[in-house]
Amino acid sequence: MTDKPPFPTGLSPLFGLWPMQAAQTAAEYGIDAWQRAILTLDVLRERGNQYIEHTKSGKPPVLVFDYEMVLDAREFPKPANYALVRIKPGATHAKTDPGKRPFVVIDPRAGHGPGIGGFKMDSEIGIALQHGHPCYFVMFFPMPMPGQTIESVCAAEIAFMRKVNELHSESDGKPFVIGNCQGGWALIMLAALAPQEVGPILLAGSPVSYWAGVEGKNPMRYSGGLMGGTWLASFAGDMGHGKFDGAHLVSNFEGLNPSNTYWTKLYSLYSQVDTERERFLEFEKWWGGLFLMNKEEMEWITKNLFVGNKLSAGKVESFDGKHRVDIRNIRTPIVVFASWGDNITPPQQALNWIPDSYSSVDEIRLNEQTIVYCLHEKIGHLGIFVSAGVAKRETSELASALDLIETLPPGLYEAVIQDTQPDMPGLAYLEGRYLIQFAARTMDDILALDDGRKDEQAFEVVDRVAQINQGLYDTFASPVVKAMSSEMGAEAVRAANPARVERWGMSDLNPWMYWVKALAENVRANRRPAAPDNPFAKAEREMSNTIEQSLDRVRDARDEMSERMFKAIYEAPWLAAAVGLGADTLGRRGPQSATWEKDELKRLKRQEIESQFETGTIVDAWARLLLYVRREENVVDERPYNLMRRMIDEIEPEHRPSLAAVKAAMKRQAFVVALDEERAVAALPLLVPEMHQRRKGFEAARKVASARGKPTAHQEERFRRLASILSLDTPVKPRRTA
Repeated sequence: MTDKPPFPTGLSPLFGLWPMQAAQTAAEYGIDAWQRAILTLDVLRERGNQYIEHTKSGKPPVLVFDYEMVLDAREFPKPANYALVRIKPGATHAKTDPGKRPFVVIDPRAGHGPGIGGFKMDSEIGIALQHGHPCYFVMFFPMPMPGQTIESVCAAEIAFMRKVNELHSESDGKPFVIGNCQGGWALIMLAALAPQEVGPILLAGSPVSYWAGVEGKNPMRYSGGLMGGTWLASFAGDMGHGKFDGAHLVSNFEGLNPSNTYWTKLYSLYSQVDTERERFLEFEKWWGGLFLMNKEEMEWITKNLFVGNKLSAGKVESFDGKHRVDIRNIRTPIVVFASWGDNITPPQQALNWIPDSYSSVDEIRLNEQTIVYCLHEKIGHLGIFVSAGVAKRETSELASALDLIETLPPGLYEAVIQDTQPDMPGLAYLEGRYLIQFAARTMDDILALDDGRKDEQAFEVVDRVAQINQGLYDTFASPVVKAMSSEMGAEAVRAANPARVERWGMSDLNPWMYWVKALAENVRANRRPAAPDNPFAKAEREMSNTIEQSLDRVRDARDEMSERMFKAIYEAPWLAAAVGLGADTLGRRGPQSATWEKDELKRLKRQEIESQFETGTIVDAWARLLLYVRREENVVDERPYNLMRRMIDEIEPEHRPSLAAVKAAMKRQAFVVALDEERAVAALPLLVPEMHQRRKGFEAARKVASARGKPTAHQEERFRRLASILSLDTPVKPRRTA
C-alpha cells in the first residue's frame, strides 16, 4: 500500500476552496490551456512555412553572421559541395586584426546543414570575432556533387587551409581549426595528411573511437551490430538513387532520447509558448535543414568509422593508397573537448584514440606531440556547440590559451577551468572571470575514464560480420535495388520521411491549417494566461514529469535489451570462430609494440638532445631555468605565462624575442631538462657568459615563478642552487669612484 493520493498533488489546494472559487480556477486554467494549444499550433505552422522557405532558398547556413565566399569547391577539379567563407564582423565586434592567427570552424555533415558553430552571437565564431581574430567557416550545400567522395571533401578542405594560410601569411601563428562533432574526424584526416597547413586543432564533441563506451550506457554504439553492419546504409543509398538521406541520421539522434523527441520538446513550447517561439523556430530551422550525401560517402563513413573504427586504430589509408592516415603525423597541439552529459559522443569515444595511438605519455613526448583534453560535467551534445555558457567559458578560455598550449612541453594534459576568487594571487595577470590550468596526466588517467576495454572485442566480430553482409548485399541485392530505384521515386520517399512530413504537413500547404493563423492572432489579442500558482497548472506540470519519466523508463528498458542482445550475439565464441576470429586475434588493436623504427627514433632524438646541452641562446637558457625550477610541478598555470608575455613585450624591439622563438625554446629545453637536469643546469653559465644577463634573467624567472603565489620550498631550494651555479650568490663589489 502507498500513501500517495490518487490525484496529482498540485490539485490538493482545490479542496480548501469554495465550489465557485474552484470553478473560477478551473475556468482560468481551461482558457489558458486552450489558448496555449492554439498558439502552439501556430508556431508549428510557422515552423512548416520556415522549412519550406529555407528549402526554396537553397538551405543556406543558419549563421547569425554575414559572410562572403572565398572558395567554392564545386568548381574544383575534384568537385565537392563544400565552400570556404569569410565571416564579417558585426557592429558589436572589434575590427579583426590581420596579425592574429585566423580561426576556421568546420561544422558536422551528419544529416543537418551547416551553421551550428555560429548559431548564436555567443558561439565559436562569436568568440573568435570578440578576440579580434579573422574567422572562416567551412560550409556545405544540400546536394552532393556527382561522383563526390570523401576524398573530394578532404582534398577541398586541404585547399581551403592553404588558401587561409596564403591570405594570412603574416599572422602570428597557423590557423586554429575547430571540428564540431563529425567535423572532428574530418579535421583529424586534414591535419594528418597536411600537418604543415594547420595550427592547434580543437575536436569538439567529436567521436574518434567509435567502439568505446561504458557498459549500461552509450547504446548508440550497438546500432551497427544490431542492424547487421553497413549494408543498411548501402541499401538506403540505393533506394535514394545513389544518394543517402541525412534524415536517417537525424532519426537515429532523436531515437536516443524519445522523451525529449516525442514529449519534452513540444511540451516546453506549449508550456512557455509566450516566450519560447523565437528560440524554438531558430533551433528548428537548423534541425529541420536535412541534407544529402552520396552513397559512396556514407559507405566510406560506415565502413571506416562507425563500424570499422579504423581511424582510431590507424588503419585508414590515404586516398592514393601510399600512406596511412596516422594521427601521430599531426604536428600541432590537439585539444579535445567532451562532456559527461553527451550521450552521442561520450568522453571515451572522444579520448580512447590516445591509448590506441600511443603506448605511454613518453611516446607522446617522443613524437613531440601535445594533447590537451577538457571535460564538462553535464552539458549535452548539442550544448557543446550552441550553449552560450560553454562558449563564454570553455571555448573562450581554450581559445585565449592557444599560445600557452603551444608553449607546453610535449605530453598529455587536462585543462581545468575555475572561477577566480578575490583573494587569488596573481589576479592582475588574468583577464576575465576564469583561470585555466593544465594538469599533467598519464595514460592511466585516460583508461580510468572507461570501465575497461575488453568489451570492444565484440565490435571486432561486428566488423567482420559487416564485411560479410556487405559483400552479400553488393553481390546479390544491390543490383536489384538499383534497377528498381529512380530519381522520382527517391524524391517521393524523401518527402514522405516523418522528419519532413511533420514540417510541410503543418505548413500553409495544408488547407486544414488555414484557420490556425487567424485564430492565433485573435488569441494573442485576448491572451489570458493562468496564474503560475494555479493548481491545475501545477497538476499539468506534474503530469508532464510523469509522462517524461515513463518514456525514460521505456528508453532504459529498450537500451538494456539492446545491449543484452548485442552481447548475446557478438560475444558468443561460436560467432567469432565462424567469421575467422580466434582468441589470439581479438583485442590486438592497441599501439604497436617496440620496433626498430621506434628504437631508431629514440636514438636520433637522444643524439639531437645531446648536442643542445652546452649550446643555445639566451632564450634557451631562460627557458631551461624556468623548466628546472618548476620541474616537480604537475600543473601549468596561465598567470606566469601571461606575466612572461608582458615582460617580453616590454623589451626593446631590437632585442625582443619572437613568440615563435620562445615556444620553440620551451619545447627544446623540455627535452634537455628531462634527459639530464643536472647536466642541463650545470651548462647554464656557458649559455649566458655575461654576469649582468645572468642576474637579469634570474630575477625575471623569480618574478614569473611568483605570479601564482609565493614560491614553494622546493622552488626556493632550486633558485638557491641556480644562484650558486650562475655565481649570483657572491655579493657584488661596489665600484670605486674616481
